[in-house]
Formats: sequence, C-alpha cells, structure tokens
Amino acid sequence: MPLEIERKFLLGAEPVPPAVATEPIEQGYLAVTGTGTEVRVRRIAGRCVLGVKHGHGELSRVEVELPLTESEFGDLWPATAGARLVKTRHSVPVRDTLAYVDVYEEELSGLRTVEVEFPSEEAARAFTPPRWFGPEITGDKRYRNRRLATEGLGPLAP
Repeated sequence: MPLEIERKFLLGAEPVPPAVATEPIEQGYLAVTGTGTEVRVRRIAGRCVLGVKHGHGELSRVEVELPLTESEFGDLWPATAGARLVKTRHSVPVRDTLAYVDVYEEELSGLRTVEVEFPSEEAARAFTPPRWFGPEITGDKRYRNRRLATEGLGPLAP
C-alpha cells in the first residue's frame, strides 16, 4: 500500500528561499471517520483527484489518489460544503528534496505551514529542518488539513 511519510512545520520568521513552482489548491472533505480515514477531493493546478487517507500514524499514513475529471470534481465539490480549504503551495528545494510551503487563504488566512515528504520513516527522523522552518507540528491534530477544513483555526496556541 502506498504510504505518505511526512513531517510538518509552521513557517518560521527567516526568509524562505525561492520557489521552483507555485500551485493553487482547492480541497474539500467528503467523509472523515473516527478510525482515521478521510476522503477528499482536490484540485491542484487544474488536476483533480479523489484521495483517501487512512491511519493515525504520526509520520506515516496510507494514501491512495485516483484521478477525477473536472466534471466529476464539480459533481462532488458541493458535498464538501463546510469542510473546505484553499491554499497556495510553493515548492521550495531543500537539499535533495522539496519542501511544500502552504499559504492558506480565506478563513485560514495567516496560516503558513511547511511539509516535507520522505521515502522512509528513517529518512523522516534523520531530517534536520533548515533555519527558515518554524516549530514542528507533525502529529499535532490541530494542524491536520481535515481539522482545519472542518473546524478552522480555533484556539491553536500551544
């Protein structure tokens, strides 16, 4: 099964290196269960996908994505009312990988996070974040996109 292995951080105060790509993202949740399963639709730079994530792991979860046509996305999007987020993703090189700087919009305006994906949990644990990363929020459920989409920022202060 395909695993998503990632660490997530708030964006720090240091300047961010230039991005090599910038993509708008619209994301909405169709279902979220108490067992850690979430079903979402996403449009990222014009590409539409249906995604399913499962698991409670701090570093890794099962993730499957299936392509959708624009029409299929449009049919499913209304079902995500009240469980959506909009952000712009900036892909920034960090050593031999990319960091994804997400700048949230609309109700989540002001929130900026950084995600890095890894080929293994060992690589994730060995990663030393650069100075421009802020505090790590991997495993902090308050910053999970599904929670942000359904509950907003709320009281995020630790």
